[in-house]
Amino acid sequence: MDLASSLAAGLNAAATPANLLCLFAGCLLGMLAGLLPGVRPATAVAMLTPLAYVLPPGGLLILLAAIAYGAAYGRAHAALVNDPGGASRADSFQLARQGRAGVAIGVASLAIFIGAAVGTLTLAVLAAPLAELSFQFGPTEYFSLMVLGLAGAAVLARGSLLKALAMTVLGLLLGVFAAASRARPIFGLQAPADGALFVVLAVGLYGLGTIPHFLALPARPREALPVANGRSLLPGGKDFRHVLPPLLRGSLLGCALGLLPGGGRLLGAYAAWALEKSTALRAGEVPFGKGNSRGVAAPAAADGAGSQTMFVPLLALGVPTSAVAALLMGALVIGHVPVGPQMMSGSPQLFWGLIASMWIGNVMLGAMSLPPLAPLWTRLHGAPYRLLLPVLVLLCSLGVYLVHRDAAEVALAAGVAVCACLFAQLGCEPMPLLLGFVLGPAMEESLRGAMSLGGGDWGTFATRPISAGLLSAALLLVVFVAMPAVKLRREDAFAPE
Repeated sequence: MDLASSLAAGLNAAATPANLLCLFAGCLLGMLAGLLPGVRPATAVAMLTPLAYVLPPGGLLILLAAIAYGAAYGRAHAALVNDPGGASRADSFQLARQGRAGVAIGVASLAIFIGAAVGTLTLAVLAAPLAELSFQFGPTEYFSLMVLGLAGAAVLARGSLLKALAMTVLGLLLGVFAAASRARPIFGLQAPADGALFVVLAVGLYGLGTIPHFLALPARPREALPVANGRSLLPGGKDFRHVLPPLLRGSLLGCALGLLPGGGRLLGAYAAWALEKSTALRAGEVPFGKGNSRGVAAPAAADGAGSQTMFVPLLALGVPTSAVAALLMGALVIGHVPVGPQMMSGSPQLFWGLIASMWIGNVMLGAMSLPPLAPLWTRLHGAPYRLLLPVLVLLCSLGVYLVHRDAAEVALAAGVAVCACLFAQLGCEPMPLLLGFVLGPAMEESLRGAMSLGGGDWGTFATRPISAGLLSAALLLVVFVAMPAVKLRREDAFAPE
């Protein structure tokens, strides 16, 4: 089928009442995940991972994906609250302090909507050719591709590069151990075959493990600025003409950087803001960081675009490049849904249904950002932590318990959360560990296949051109990011949002 026919078939699949309900729930949860202090999209997706045992694959995919890209709209509203954040948030907040909070929200929401539309179109156009290309890959190329993905995730994770690589190796070891123990017990331990161990790990790392982050948040009043209803939320013609060029630049930059593993979306928003800051100020234009509307539009558009294109490696190649993508892949594996090119060839209705749902979901999210709901989101950001924490603990514990109705698995998730606390104290981000856990079994299988085809010769990875190119790219990426000048820029880009 051509692109138009595929999208039409996807629209029919996405527009069923059950899928629309999942889509609305995902958009609402995504908005809250981006808005509420201390909550991240990975937290919301991790808490809902147990739904893989009860929801049909189409609804599950639509629900979890909507949380991931819907969080961009929540982040736009959270920018109007005086919380620590990246440099791009300063323009939204300062613009609001000048009495133009409605314009700040309107510009950001419009930018995210257009950026998301560009990103979804990029996903639809790129995924099919990449999936066809991946069918030409053998186990050698797939192993090298996954090495590149893990290397990229490590270099684009927060904190020390060496610690990120160590977390990647730990995740690989755990993933291989879990896969091997399913076949036969190792040291008397046997992992369940239905993916329950992944649920425990996901909820422990990104659900219960986020509690220390809540407790570490400063107990200081946050200056929430009022947002008026009505036309004040809609940018005028002058505002629109002023932000249109940076909006388009941010969309394209976000699409490109969103494809990168690890923090590609965040890097895109930072790079878009930095690009606009490097341009000359117009006559009468306020400096960046002081309420410049270009500083609102460009990173918001990049955020919206990157939140869509981060699905390209997962859906086209079967390689997750972020914590959210890894959680989504794990949930689909539990539901016995093939991820990657097998999805497009064996279950095209799932892939194109997701693409169509993204268009519908962004319309829903855009409507949620307009009056009369817009002022509500800013007020919700001030929800006290003492109310959020018990809800978070209850939902995480209940989700793990209901998989097998086993309190021991809840205790194990709590143990993983304790490890997550130790990782946080050591400055180790859990994202590379989760990616390693998800990709570990597939990497072992690909390595066995590559070595079998190569007659046990490790040189097969260097003699096959695509494999050699991918491994060289992984090595160059690590060496490049380890350079002192790049290291400093990396730390600035991944400052807390």
